[in-house]
Amino acid sequence: MRAFSASAILLSAIMLPATLAAGPAAAQDRKPIKIAVMNDMSGVYADFQGIGSVVAARLAVEDFGKQIGDRPIEIVFGDHQNKADIGATMARKWYEVDGVEAIVDVPNSGIALAVSDITREKNKVFLISGGVTTDLTGSKCTPNNVHWTFDNYALANGLVQAALKAGNDSWYFLTSDYAFGHNLEQAASGLVKANGGKVLGAVRHPIGTVDFSSFLLQAQASKAKIIALANAGGDTTSAIKGAAEFGLNKGAQKMAGLVFIINNAHALGASAQGLLAVSPFYWNTNDATRAFAQRFQAAHPNKNMPNEMQAGVYAAILHYLKAVKALNGDTSGDKVVAKMKETETDDPLFGKGRIRVDGRKIHSMYLFEVKAPGEMKSPWDYYKQVLEIPGEQAFRPLDKGGCSLVKAN
Repeated sequence: MRAFSASAILLSAIMLPATLAAGPAAAQDRKPIKIAVMNDMSGVYADFQGIGSVVAARLAVEDFGKQIGDRPIEIVFGDHQNKADIGATMARKWYEVDGVEAIVDVPNSGIALAVSDITREKNKVFLISGGVTTDLTGSKCTPNNVHWTFDNYALANGLVQAALKAGNDSWYFLTSDYAFGHNLEQAASGLVKANGGKVLGAVRHPIGTVDFSSFLLQAQASKAKIIALANAGGDTTSAIKGAAEFGLNKGAQKMAGLVFIINNAHALGASAQGLLAVSPFYWNTNDATRAFAQRFQAAHPNKNMPNEMQAGVYAAILHYLKAVKALNGDTSGDKVVAKMKETETDDPLFGKGRIRVDGRKIHSMYLFEVKAPGEMKSPWDYYKQVLEIPGEQAFRPLDKGGCSLVKAN
């Protein structure tokens, strides 16, 4: 019988727990990096983000390589139903129970602000593509947010400047009655006044309004040259359809959608001709955007082309994953966002750009005009570019937002 020394027995006792611990540690190393897409899957914004944002997220993971080290990357998604309590509850469960590291998209600015607070509390990452309130990079900024695609200031800035140059100096707002609409109206009306225009009034409508007749009659009675729609998604489409029935946009008064998306143009058909849209992305811009659009359309259940918010989901996730990889898999929210800010952005949909200290992603915005039907060369070929607005001019100046992350010089 072989004899063992006391020292050998002691060494075995020390090594055994370490050996047993290696199994759970290895399993922990292989824990998925989960990214959650939160948006409206069934309501007024479903066609504008919805499953399309999930498609974009999956394409980003595919293009990145599907894993970081031994950790696979997973996409999960949920429907916030345009209700802040549902969105907040979902975000908290994702972070606390389901192991989600980042939430992306989140149209509906009220919900986005709630998710932002929870994300900071849990030190995760919030990649904002759908929410557009400038508060996210202003008074409500956090070290855990990246506001990627656009915001109310950038959308209003391009459209207001173009309209005023054309002599449309009196405005009336038809506004969605929650945080997003109020913020958008505030941004646009401020720019109108600052550039010598007049705001003659505003009327607010509930989200998901079907009949805009009474609201449009009030706008028409104002005799404002521009009836500005401070709403989005199906509300914008419904309002423009209603305006066509009243003969608006054919006389002295013109309709202007502050958040006019290519899906609106697709739903409106010929009645969208001549409308202006401000966006940082159009699928038919160059070979890279067209290649992405073809893959996106093939994967989309309704065969839609991607819009700017879905493009923002794709690009933001790519940059997020690059930052996590550079940190050797560390997903701590403040560290990841700091790495995202210090690294120049570069992707096939938005090109090169940067993320400011307040979390605002900077890239060019473009003013587009909806083509006449005879100008369209293919399905979904709706836009022609009017002008480019460089990023430094498109977004609110850094020192004007009131973000606590911005140090005074």
